Amino acid sequence: MKHDFIYLASQSPRRQELLSQIGVRFQLLLPTPEEDTESLELAFENERAADYTQRVTIAKSVAAVKRWHQRCNAGIELTWAPILCADTTVSLPDSPDHEILGKPRDAEDAVRILQILSGQTHWVFTAVAITPKPTSTPVCALQKSRIRFTTLSPEQIKSYVSSGEAFGKAGAYGIQGMAASFIEEISGSYSGIMGLPLFETAQLLQAAHV
Repeated sequence: MKHDFIYLASQSPRRQELLSQIGVRFQLLLPTPEEDTESLELAFENERAADYTQRVTIAKSVAAVKRWHQRCNAGIELTWAPILCADTTVSLPDSPDHEILGKPRDAEDAVRILQILSGQTHWVFTAVAITPKPTSTPVCALQKSRIRFTTLSPEQIKSYVSSGEAFGKAGAYGIQGMAASFIEEISGSYSGIMGLPLFETAQLLQAAHV
């Protein structure tokens, strides 16, 4: 069966923009306020960034499929379409304490994360998963990119955090914004660093007959 749209289980405007960029029609399938989405993103002790990213993405996928079934059981008419989920993690793997650098809790935490990344080479892992059928398991792909930051001054970090751009993003920065000026070198996928690797996504969508 061919599908002319998908469900996107992500509130990220960047992922929505990237899907639109490659001409994919989507409807949002977002969590309700009753769902405990934060617990899905808690890291296990000594968990590797690549494993964490894939585990969280699959957990989000399972929750999204359950959400679809619950809405159907509640009498809401929803056509089935493949469900897409993704998760992004920033990692400084040479330092055990910085294996997983998630979204900053507040301004102080954002400053801390950017100080860690300053002058360093770090990795960005983005996992994308698609659930082709209501009863199938998610199919997941992982993309890894390497980024080198220039050395940031305290003033640069303070200014960037004050802009508000650091919040809601793994590693406390977004490559598509002002933080692009911090980056000396990239090896990997620009769209993956943004939050949705388009090559891997397109491959998964094709396999799911979208």
